[in-house]
Amino acid sequence: MEGRGTNGQKKVGNYTMKFQLDNEYNVVFLVIYQTIVNLNYAEKLLNMVVDSFRREYAENLKDETALTTPPSNIYGDFDDTFQQVLSQAAKSARATESIVKKPKTFAESAKSQKTIDSLIVSRPGQKNVEKSAKNAEKVAKIAADSGSDSEYTSTSPPGSPDEEVLRRRQELFQKKGGATKKKGAESEQPTSPKPKGKQARVWALSGKPSDLKALDRSDQKENDESAAAEEDNRFVESMRGQIGSLKGDLKSLQESDDEDDGDSEENHQTVVKQSGGWFSMIKGLVGEKKLTSDDLTPLIEKMRDNLIMKNVASEPAEKICQSVISKLEGKVVNNFSRTAAEVKTAVRESLIQLLTPKHRVDILRDVIEAKRDGRPYVIVFCGVNGVGKSTNLAKITFWLTENKHRVLIAAGDTFRAGAVEQLRTHTRHLNALHPQSVHLYEQGYGKDAAGLAAAAIKIAAERDFDVVLVDTAGRMQDNEPLMRELAKLIRVNEPDLVLFVGEALVGNEAVDQLVKFNEALANHAAPGAKPRLIDGIVLTKFDTIDDKVGAAVSMTYITGQPIVFVGCGQTYADLRNLNVGAVVHSLLN
Repeated sequence: MEGRGTNGQKKVGNYTMKFQLDNEYNVVFLVIYQTIVNLNYAEKLLNMVVDSFRREYAENLKDETALTTPPSNIYGDFDDTFQQVLSQAAKSARATESIVKKPKTFAESAKSQKTIDSLIVSRPGQKNVEKSAKNAEKVAKIAADSGSDSEYTSTSPPGSPDEEVLRRRQELFQKKGGATKKKGAESEQPTSPKPKGKQARVWALSGKPSDLKALDRSDQKENDESAAAEEDNRFVESMRGQIGSLKGDLKSLQESDDEDDGDSEENHQTVVKQSGGWFSMIKGLVGEKKLTSDDLTPLIEKMRDNLIMKNVASEPAEKICQSVISKLEGKVVNNFSRTAAEVKTAVRESLIQLLTPKHRVDILRDVIEAKRDGRPYVIVFCGVNGVGKSTNLAKITFWLTENKHRVLIAAGDTFRAGAVEQLRTHTRHLNALHPQSVHLYEQGYGKDAAGLAAAAIKIAAERDFDVVLVDTAGRMQDNEPLMRELAKLIRVNEPDLVLFVGEALVGNEAVDQLVKFNEALANHAAPGAKPRLIDGIVLTKFDTIDDKVGAAVSMTYITGQPIVFVGCGQTYADLRNLNVGAVVHSLLN
């Protein structure tokens, strides 16, 4: 349609399409019929439909809301009009076909209009000479008439070829005469001299010099204290409800009631029948005989597959299964509810044993003890890129300020663009919630992280800060230069706690990252000195994994280190402790 303009015809297969575009209202009218049917009135039908539609719906077509209104609500009444137009066009076509065409009479023909002179046969060459002279005389006469703005009157018979030629020549001379006059009038006007030298090219949509002021974003008004205070006020208003929510020890993850001692055996059987999971195999263990390892093998295999599917590594999954076998083997269970309770108890005890760390981490108590010793409590955060180290550092800072501790943040990520600015923003927001409780120590980008952390610890001791939180650059576990730099930072500053920040979302990949970090710290330790490894784990994005909580079990089992914090949201108050009951419920669900 774009190639054919406003009118056109196209054949597609066995069908012919004729269309007409109404540019005023942006409406396309189509008539489609089978090619085998010789619809000779299609063009007339299309014109009649266009006229009828424009006449009936002109006001609706001008309204822009008609484009979003269902067509049946506006144009539903046109069906009757179309049937009338179709009947009228078909009737007119049949009437036209019924008329018998008669040949023209001699008086109606062009031959009867010729003169006697035009019928005389001239000698060879004479006709061209006479015709040229005659045409020159007529052209001169036309030029004279056009100059005096008088219309030329031909003596040739109306409708003759000579009359048509003369008419066209007259139009040509009139056009040339008008153009010459216009050109002469323009030449009389004074022309301004062209500027010398090459002119700068003006690009479309490039703007004007007057637009520079509106586009300038370097105005100091946007960076002054009043603008920052306004931003802090908006943030405080949105976070006001969270102030005071993290006082004392952190809350644990919510645990669903996965056990109910008051449930009857029928209710347990109903739940198992509906779930169809590995717990449904427990009903096969009910009986009066003692349970053997052969009886438990199908259940244990199904349970192992379920644990692995929920991101528990194969080694801890196998250990959990063996622990369940040792606790159930030799027992006699004669009803379903007792069997289900025994299995859940065995799994819970195994997971508690795995998730119980080798040493306890109580940061609030350790901070108070360090304060009594007259020094700040130092925590170093490390991990791979993009896991949320800076964000969770801000959450832990908020928790510490809720418990009346002054915090100094050391901007040790001197590599990633925007890392220092991110900590500035967090510091400003945290101070808006708890005034003068958080300070930021920074040296810009490209500095030595170990020296920056040492300077921050020294300043914290001089100014009586309770806690120093050291942010570090994200690094992959197989990047040897960066891992050597991290080992140097830990070796030089000897922090009280080294926390590894990992994503719960990546599953067992976080376990591999944690193992490689420990190996790198051990390999780059000082010769002859005891290597300093990871002391605890911060598990982020825990709210995105649903029931696939096996990474927490695997990380604790392989390293023996506790999961100190769990990030479960995007606000400062979304920080929790790991609850073993919640992990057990998710794994047994």
